[in-house]
Amino acid sequence: MIESTPEGVVITVRVIPRAARSGVAGTRDGALLVRLNAPPVDGAANAELIEVVAERLGVARRAVTIIAGEHSRTKRVRVAGIDATRARAVLDFPAEPGSPPRTHARRGGKPSPG
Repeated sequence: MIESTPEGVVITVRVIPRAARSGVAGTRDGALLVRLNAPPVDGAANAELIEVVAERLGVARRAVTIIAGEHSRTKRVRVAGIDATRARAVLDFPAEPGSPPRTHARRGGKPSPG
């Protein structure tokens, strides 16, 4: 889930520590799924989560803060300086229930019908 705030957005994230590779791996149960190579020891996974989210969204690491779930696999992350529309587009996050469906262009640059 991505929520708008006056400063930016808050994203619900589900992390998988000790993964083979770090990176965004889609969504699961309404949360952004992020695989992290780091183990959940001494804040290593949290630091890597901040780095992965900042890099993917194109913001500075200082703009990303874990606001809940520091010791849990499900976390809430605040990202300053970005709006919810851009965050959803960059993360390829599904639209919130009740919002209009996203349209994707087909190959050849022609919009999909309907």
